Amino acid sequence: MKLVSVAEMVAIEKAANDSGLSYAAMMRNAGSGLAYEIWQMFAFSHNQDNAPEVLGLVGPGNNGGDTLVALTWLAERGWPTTAYLVRRRADDLVAAYRAMGGTVIQASEDAEFDALAAALSGADVLLDGLLGTGFHLPLREGMARVMEAVRAILDELDLPPLVVAVDCPSGVDNDSGEAAETCIPADITVTMAAVKQGLLKFPAHHYVGELRVVDIGLPPDLPALQAVTREVADEDMVLNYLPARPDDAHKGSFGTALIVAGSVNYTGAAFLAGQAAYRIGAGLVDMAVPAPLHGVLSGSFPEAVWLLLPHEMGVVAESALDVLPKHLQKATALLVGPGFGLEETSRRFLEGLLQGGPARTSAGIGFVHQDKAAAAVRDWRLPPLVVDADGLKLLAGLKDWHTLLPPASVLTPHPGEMSVLTGLSRDAIQSDREAIARRCAAEWGQIVVLKGAFTVVAAPDGRVTLIPVATAALARAGTGDVLAGLITGLLAQGVPPYEAAVAGAWIHAAAGLYAADEMGQSASVLAGDVLAAVPDVLADLM
Repeated sequence: MKLVSVAEMVAIEKAANDSGLSYAAMMRNAGSGLAYEIWQMFAFSHNQDNAPEVLGLVGPGNNGGDTLVALTWLAERGWPTTAYLVRRRADDLVAAYRAMGGTVIQASEDAEFDALAAALSGADVLLDGLLGTGFHLPLREGMARVMEAVRAILDELDLPPLVVAVDCPSGVDNDSGEAAETCIPADITVTMAAVKQGLLKFPAHHYVGELRVVDIGLPPDLPALQAVTREVADEDMVLNYLPARPDDAHKGSFGTALIVAGSVNYTGAAFLAGQAAYRIGAGLVDMAVPAPLHGVLSGSFPEAVWLLLPHEMGVVAESALDVLPKHLQKATALLVGPGFGLEETSRRFLEGLLQGGPARTSAGIGFVHQDKAAAAVRDWRLPPLVVDADGLKLLAGLKDWHTLLPPASVLTPHPGEMSVLTGLSRDAIQSDREAIARRCAAEWGQIVVLKGAFTVVAAPDGRVTLIPVATAALARAGTGDVLAGLITGLLAQGVPPYEAAVAGAWIHAAAGLYAADEMGQSASVLAGDVLAAVPDVLADLM
């Protein structure tokens, strides 16, 4: 799904109109698409005897027009419908609706909102088409009174109707995400052609509910549409990114994920990341951990292959570089950093790993000249790389660190880690997440996954994908380790870095929602619950 500003959407519609798809045709497509969404929601009620009653709040703009088209479409099929017109004169769309037997109420003739209350009390579905994507605060007094009345009446109903926002909840700014206090909360927002950026910002997102997109007939090759490089991840996109799993496959078909993680203070981080890599489909997971962690973890993770690393007081030591080369050769993806700690010996390990090995001046190996021996020790290539958690903080301490990484490595910072990497404050990052992630991805030549509400995935070539999920279920220690493991597991199977990051982040977010639903609330969700929900997400996708 494309993610657009209001100006971009206006330009896209103008280009479509200029190319032969008229504004009137786009409105017909939008309204009929909206109606079909509602039709499908009530698939068991497709006859005149028990069809749901639909009330449309019809404003003066295009969203009001979309709503009238939808009401006409439903009325034509025998559904009882009512249009409540607010600051909208009788026009051709109103006339067409009346011709289908639709009921029309003028707000200007309903000073005490008695007719509105009666219509709402009998409605099964409320279409909110009062204000559209061009709205900016503040609200006009007359419209504010109508919206206040709607909210007050809804609050008093024992069985309020399903509220469906048309393109956007009325009263939200579709660029900034600001929202009027009288904004009508939607159960579902059916937006037209593309997701408007303000719907994935707060406070507007509080009013959006479930977000759906309907086609308005835009030509897929329309240049103005193709020029938009921002997207919102959805099920179809993620399913398309997941690798095939043929029945005749073997474990080697799905790659080897090498997880270099953990310390005595953070044993769970390695476990969660390794389990996630397996749960997303990696054929083999090699766990490279400080030696003291093996006894703690191995009994609960029998599927892993264990590589015990030299350590200093329970953290990865620089000398661990001596035992990695042969494991790097067979790995198809590498994750470094979860639960690492920030000790100097671990920093030197990371620096040596990225530079190809430790700098050595000791005696040569066998009959090989000392310089050639040192070069041989340094000579390894890293597989596709993910750097997470403490690995990012250690990375930030290395000079010109982004030049040491293989191109298109995946970096997974939360705002605090992004602050360390960039020198910007958390507030500055949070105030412009998308732009900062995009700029840093381009400057660093790496994939940036800026975690948080509406996680941003940015590529060096300018592509940006937002994950349309904000949930407190993921605000818990360890959930980032699960995400890093998911991305690594997808990389191990040959999924390209950007696609692996998008798919991993979407599955991770969906698993958080599943876990919260399973618990009945978000406060009790642990990282292990998110991990346990990954198979459910994959089952629904496939």
